[in-house]
Amino acid sequence: MTKIKFAAVSRNYFNMPIWVAQHCNLFEDEGIDVDIELYEPIDEVTERLIDGRVQLAYGVTEHVILNRENGGSLLIIGGNVNKLAFSLMANNLIKKPEDLRDKTIGVSSLNAGSSSLIMQTLEIHELYYPKDYSITEVGPILARWEKLQNGEIDAGLQGAPLNYIARDQGYTTLIEPRDHFPDFQFTSLNVDEIWLHKNPVTLRAFLRAFIRAHQLFFENKNLMVDIAMKETGIAKKYAIAAWEEYTTQKIFSIDGYANIKGIQTLIDVSALIREIKNRKGAPADNYIDHQFLNKAANELERR
Repeated sequence: MTKIKFAAVSRNYFNMPIWVAQHCNLFEDEGIDVDIELYEPIDEVTERLIDGRVQLAYGVTEHVILNRENGGSLLIIGGNVNKLAFSLMANNLIKKPEDLRDKTIGVSSLNAGSSSLIMQTLEIHELYYPKDYSITEVGPILARWEKLQNGEIDAGLQGAPLNYIARDQGYTTLIEPRDHFPDFQFTSLNVDEIWLHKNPVTLRAFLRAFIRAHQLFFENKNLMVDIAMKETGIAKKYAIAAWEEYTTQKIFSIDGYANIKGIQTLIDVSALIREIKNRKGAPADNYIDHQFLNKAANELERR
């Protein structure tokens, strides 16, 4: 068995395809042993991918863009959260987006990810960072939920199913970002090109399992509910609600591909917000290569 180390962010629903592949022995079927490592700081995932401590990762897509802009070799080779699965949730004293003036919003990273999304979405409501509100880096979804509950932040993006849980506990839904950005690649399957070109056979084996996991996710609701409950600890009703949203809204793709239109939206939005001159107008193709996923899909079809 060929061993691979795979990194992902936190114990949240985003990781379902990789958990499905593990629970259903899809990696074993392909002759690989995948060690899944979970980290709370999103930057930690990208750093481990860059320095080779892990070979593949579910990481924030904007990190790949930042890396390549600075001469790095990270590459997007597949999808993950291809459409936004978040709600901007606030404590129950805040009733509308304009109430966030002079408040503190928790994000996963100041340099990428949820901060770009927050800045652009709030500009629609004529709230501008840093003049009108503060942003603090508190970590991914689970950390934001904890800090929202204990009052350390006033608002933060919560992904399904934590947004459902927050709603049921009386927190306010301020904004549904997907209403403003129907296509937005938030996280993706990322790799270092140097490792990729040295290990094409291993990569294709991983990608065959990756594709099968996505197909199974859409086909077997009951199994997905069971896996989500075991891996995340959420109640059954929330596991069902998350599966229904992810399948009907195609937040995961059925074949594991990234959302090219969503990557382009991310590039354009983040360039506008962060005033990164060399990013503005850059095509999504600069950061993504689906040829390896195509080869893996062809190999599955020939079986």
